[in-house]
Amino acid sequence: MFRLTILVIFVLLSTHTNASEEKEYSIQTLATGLDFPWSIGFLDDENMLVAELGGTLRHLKASGEISGPIDGVPSVFYAGQGGLFDVLPHPNFSENNWIYLSYSAGDETANATTIARATLSKNALTDLEVIYQASPYKYAALHYGGRLAWLPDNTLLLTTGDGFDFREKAQDRSTHLGKTIRIDENGKPPKDNPFSQYPFIYSYGHRNPQGLTVSSNGTIYQHEHGPQGGDEVNVIESGSNYGWPVITYGLDYNGAYVSPFTEMDGMKQPIHIWVPSIAPSGLAIYEGSLFPTWHGNLFVGDLNNKEVKQLALDENGQVVSEKSVFSEVDTRVRDVRVSPAGEIYVVTDGENGTIFRISPKL
Repeated sequence: MFRLTILVIFVLLSTHTNASEEKEYSIQTLATGLDFPWSIGFLDDENMLVAELGGTLRHLKASGEISGPIDGVPSVFYAGQGGLFDVLPHPNFSENNWIYLSYSAGDETANATTIARATLSKNALTDLEVIYQASPYKYAALHYGGRLAWLPDNTLLLTTGDGFDFREKAQDRSTHLGKTIRIDENGKPPKDNPFSQYPFIYSYGHRNPQGLTVSSNGTIYQHEHGPQGGDEVNVIESGSNYGWPVITYGLDYNGAYVSPFTEMDGMKQPIHIWVPSIAPSGLAIYEGSLFPTWHGNLFVGDLNNKEVKQLALDENGQVVSEKSVFSEVDTRVRDVRVSPAGEIYVVTDGENGTIFRISPKL
């Protein structure tokens, strides 16, 4: 009788575990054969744009139909980690047809993270205008940052990397390396940016931020690559210093300390770190209605482990749990986005990149 009771309890626990772990989503392969896709930008519920690192922009429909290259894309410096990064429609795209592109411009001796604005007209860009370029130029084709996001007041954020060989410049506010940049829709620095002497800078002390998302209430989440360990998720606040390279939870690639310090007065702490590194790329906050139990969760692309990380936050904005999701992807994840309809899109890296769509399970 005792053994039977144990068996019944085991079966009940197993049934409960399997039911609780049953996937609440379905995953669909929407597009394949893309050449190092880096990001997608939603024009509306049915249409989006895909940016490929080599400098190609394409239309993608929710049906999976993908266009040939869109004409008029600016020339990009495609080398190392450089290329075409983000594509982001203006909040009033339906009225002005403006899109914004972030990319590396220049050559092997002088290059910089850049933003251009253009008008999208069918399968071409017109009226292209460079509205921002990071200063000064650098020579290394590394650590560009390159993520874009709109704030609720229609000002635009851009992440910039430290250029790898220039990490000390992340603390130097006279440069745009290792910063969060904030501009208006025309590329001008808003008057309420925190440093009057350095008008474009919103925050500083970053290494290579490749994830950026803004909640509906204006909270800015950003993640950045550490060196060997020390990848971070931060809440970005105006005028704040995020520490790199003065403080870090990672070691240099040769195993030496970048810094012996993980915290210091006047420098912000991350809300989450990864040691060892996961190489995060792409970041989205879920505020859609299709997956109500995921509301307020962050989704992070994981290049190293070929998956997506889901981070749950408490009412104070602190990360309280982490789990790996969407194991079906099983390749390097470059970007994660939430569509206007509330579906999650996952973009994979590489010369045969794929876009997956995650919807509620029917």
